[in-house]
Amino acid sequence: MIGDKWSMVILRDMLIGKSKYGEFLTSPEGIPTNILAERLKRLTGLGLIEKTPYQDRPVRHAYRLTERGEALLPVLQEISKWGNRFIRDTWTPPAAFMKKRIRN
Repeated sequence: MIGDKWSMVILRDMLIGKSKYGEFLTSPEGIPTNILAERLKRLTGLGLIEKTPYQDRPVRHAYRLTERGEALLPVLQEISKWGNRFIRDTWTPPAAFMKKRIRN
């Protein structure tokens, strides 16, 4: 469900507060627009995220994690810690990501 690079990047970005298409494009990994659109659609279909319109013309959506998506936080935190320890020049998420607790 989340084994590809881009899905993990999108989920990480959502956990640090990004919610709009343009915000995801600003990530340092540089996700291509066609892949971003496809992954958002797939993650929505898997029930990990949901979208709600915030503009009518043209229609634009904001994305948020579902309860199922939020439950991935501890997994992503541990993967991030591992990468920071063993992979040189790994991007370190904000400290808030490492300490964040999603609703129980």
